[in-house]
Amino acid sequence: MSRTVVVLSPRLGAVLPAAALPALRTAPVVLAAADVPADLVAAAGAEPLGGPVPADAVLLTTDPAHPAIAGAAEVITTPEPAGASLLDAVAVMDRLRSPGGCPWDAEQTHTSLLQYLVEEAYELYQAIEDGERDAIREELGDVLLQVLFHARVAAEGADGKPFDIDDVAGELVAKLVGRHPHVFAGTERIDTAERQQHRWEELKRVEKQRESSVDGVPLGQPAVALAAKLTSRTARAGLPADLLPDGCTVGEQLFALAAKAKLAGLDPEAALRGVARRFADTVRDAERAARDEGLDPHALDPEAWHRHWPASRSEPAREPG
Repeated sequence: MSRTVVVLSPRLGAVLPAAALPALRTAPVVLAAADVPADLVAAAGAEPLGGPVPADAVLLTTDPAHPAIAGAAEVITTPEPAGASLLDAVAVMDRLRSPGGCPWDAEQTHTSLLQYLVEEAYELYQAIEDGERDAIREELGDVLLQVLFHARVAAEGADGKPFDIDDVAGELVAKLVGRHPHVFAGTERIDTAERQQHRWEELKRVEKQRESSVDGVPLGQPAVALAAKLTSRTARAGLPADLLPDGCTVGEQLFALAAKAKLAGLDPEAALRGVARRFADTVRDAERAARDEGLDPHALDPEAWHRHWPASRSEPAREPG
């Protein structure tokens, strides 16, 4: 029998790959490197590695770069499920928050972290707007950090009601399964995205025992998005469009515009953000043109602004959708 090396997953603890069982049953000797968990060493009937690995031995290790791999006839790895790296993220967060970790991380609370939750969400929003794949991946990680951080703070139970990341994930799984009976229970048939959206809201309303169509709408979101969300919620409840705010004040006029866009199938928040970002780019272009002529872009008069304003930016952009 030729040497076999079984590379275990340090994330999965005492988990032995099924593909290694035949080699373990027939091997004259099974050795375990010092990094292998003691309970797995005992379960495999292995002996501690104390020198060179015999040519007919099976070696257990968690080191994917172990020197014995170079001369192995067979290397068996331990398959990891999708999401296994999340265990590393949880472990790093625990280390940062634990005694001997990072002083700044240790001082944070749910409240002190709120600003970062909002900032990271908007940075991800912008990365998606810009279509920058690398930035999307990075910003998703930063949003994930906020989830891990808040869950780790909650696990300490300062308010007497602790929960941890497994509770968060478990509740999410239960929610997704419960609100997709057509997928997981086979008790319904949903054949359109629109029907699923309506069914989701129905199940959510029953689950949370909501008395109003606008219960649960997060009031802290940006005003345009809030107006759009309230419009869509009340529209699904059958509210006539003529009962939506539509007065003479600035707020009522803004609400009316947001509602009109939402009822037309547009996203007014995204539309306004698009206009605002294009405007910011145009301002930079004009300032750059003025600077190229030796002018101070921070001291332009109206005539200078008009002269350097890009003509191509003057035409209105078409609405998305």
